[in-house]
Amino acid sequence: MLLLRDRRFLVMLALGFAAGIPLPLTGFTLRQWFSESGISLAAIGLTALIGLAYAFKFLWSPVLDHAAPPFLRRLGRRRGWLASIQPALMLAILALGFTDPVGAAGVTVAIAVLVAFLSASQDIVVDAYRIEVLEERQQGYGLACYIWGYRGALLAANAGALAMAEFAGWTAAFAMCAALVGIGFVATLLAPEPEARPIGAATWAERLRAAVVDPFADFLRRRYWVAILAFICLFKLGEALAGVMTAPFYRSLGFSRLEVAAVGSVFGLVATLAGVMAGGFVVARLGTGRALVVTGLLQMLSNLMYVALAQAGHSMPMLWAQVGVENFTDGLADAAFVTYLSALTSRAFTATQYALLSSLAAVPLRTLAGTSGWLAEGLGWTWFFLLTTFAALPAMAIMVFLLRRLPPDEAPAPASVLPIPEEAAR
Repeated sequence: MLLLRDRRFLVMLALGFAAGIPLPLTGFTLRQWFSESGISLAAIGLTALIGLAYAFKFLWSPVLDHAAPPFLRRLGRRRGWLASIQPALMLAILALGFTDPVGAAGVTVAIAVLVAFLSASQDIVVDAYRIEVLEERQQGYGLACYIWGYRGALLAANAGALAMAEFAGWTAAFAMCAALVGIGFVATLLAPEPEARPIGAATWAERLRAAVVDPFADFLRRRYWVAILAFICLFKLGEALAGVMTAPFYRSLGFSRLEVAAVGSVFGLVATLAGVMAGGFVVARLGTGRALVVTGLLQMLSNLMYVALAQAGHSMPMLWAQVGVENFTDGLADAAFVTYLSALTSRAFTATQYALLSSLAAVPLRTLAGTSGWLAEGLGWTWFFLLTTFAALPAMAIMVFLLRRLPPDEAPAPASVLPIPEEAAR
């Protein structure tokens, strides 16, 4: 088996696991803790802003890409940065578990922001390491190892953390997650360092221009670029508004931590993966344009399952149905959306332009979704989730406009550019 013959793939599995652990701790798991602590819905909604580091990480990626690490330089540039970031990340996660959301919520949020920043920085280095340490023909398998490690981490930091909190408290749950990041640290120490790329004599301004300005300027020269950006920013708006309020919503209906862990996290992840696989088939059969319309409509209508659950109350069958439908349709839509997004990138700036577009897509979701708490408090659960359903309509209208004037390339997206959706950790 290739995974056992070449330690680089085991390293990618471990690094994917370490990269996935922090995301729920600044998202769904943190909101579950806040909702149990009696924090207001408005304040919980603002936790969406914590993850802005993931959207803006391209701003400091040139530093991590070119500068020497502050510690452990003998490990090389990539491993040196990882070995510097990961212990700090573990300490930040551990510290997060010792905070008190009731007495000092501001401290909890501040440390969560630090966790997100360190986690985003780790992602930058891991992505660079994966590309450099593997040959081109090995990239697909290496990415698959990374994804499966990442998905396993989402289970550990969602369902595993909730189960640990149930039996040993929140401090123990965060301590467990901090220790799990150590798997990536051990892998970093045992991993081979990729051959160092020569760094040219270009100035920092020239490097930043090549990394950010030129790809973005190339995109702005396209027809209907404003409509394209509007669609990218709004396509996931309804899902994002609902996702931020999922933890307090389940809590208000009386679902326990273990029920949420089993259904919302474990079964939800299985449904998402099934949706992504089915989405690939739908795109292949219908083409990108029609698949985007069909899956976008299904994703929009799936938010009505929240309304049904709100009316049913504490009903386990309805919870299973809501989680299954919502996650499956999100996976479907993700497959079509990623294919469309990939087709928008220029061949001259494929990786950088895709990273910029996906980052821009996350900024409005991280900001506008911060209002979800106020909306839920003011409207009540039923009307709030109806609003999240209708919030998808502007993107659907823009999508129809674009598909008529700029039909997408029907070629499927390369596997090497498929992202790890942050929404999976909601």
